[in-house]
Amino acid sequence: GYVVQLFGRYSPSSQASLPALCRAGSPVPEVSWFRDGQVLSAAALPGVQISFSDGRAVLRIPAVTAAHSGRFSVRATNGAGQATSTAELLVTAETVPPNFLQRLQSSTVRQGSQVKLNVRVSGIPSPGVKFYREGAEIQSSTDFKILQEGDLYTLLIAEAFPEDSGTYSVIATNSGGRVTCTAELLVQGEEAVPAKKTKTTPQVRQPREEKVRLCKASTI
Repeated sequence: GYVVQLFGRYSPSSQASLPALCRAGSPVPEVSWFRDGQVLSAAALPGVQISFSDGRAVLRIPAVTAAHSGRFSVRATNGAGQATSTAELLVTAETVPPNFLQRLQSSTVRQGSQVKLNVRVSGIPSPGVKFYREGAEIQSSTDFKILQEGDLYTLLIAEAFPEDSGTYSVIATNSGGRVTCTAELLVQGEEAVPAKKTKTTPQVRQPREEKVRLCKASTI
C-alpha cells in the first residue's frame, strides 16, 4: 500500500488536523507517527489526538503553538511492506498592527480636579503603550499613575494644576507597526481662592514641582 499525506500552515491557537489516507492495505496496516524522527504519542506531545479508522489515520492538535512546529512522518506497515510520508508542520505567528479602539479625548478641567486620560488599544502581539506630555515620556509616579486593565490604558493625574496643561499623546507599538493619538488638556486656575482654602504652602507645593520633573524626565 501507500500513503498520501496532507499538511498545512497554521496560526497559533488554531486546530491542526493532519490526515493520512492509507490505501491498498491488506491486511489492515499498523500506523505509527513520528516527530523529528522520534516516535510520537499522546504522552510525548500533550493535547495531541491520534486515531485510525476505515483506512484513515489522523493526528489532531486542538490548539497549536510554535512548539508544535516540526517534521512529522506517518508510517503504515503490514505483511506486504511499509509506506511512509513526511512533511513539515509550520505554525506561523499572527501579527496584527496596533489600533486605537478608543482615542484620547481633549478636556478642560478646574484646578485640583482628578483627570483620567483613557485609550483602548488592540493588536497582536499586545502593543507596548506609552504616554507623553509635550513630547516627554511620562513615568508612572504618585502624581501621574499609568494603569492598565485589559486593552484599557489610563493616565491618572491625581490632582491637576495649570502647569499640567498641554498636549498629551499615546504611542502604541508592536512588531506590526506603530500608531499615535493626541489630545489637549487645559487646567484652569482658580480666580479667587477662599480664605479657608489658603492652606497651601511652599512645603505642600514641593511635590508638584517634583511631579513635573518626573513627567519630563525623558524625550522621545
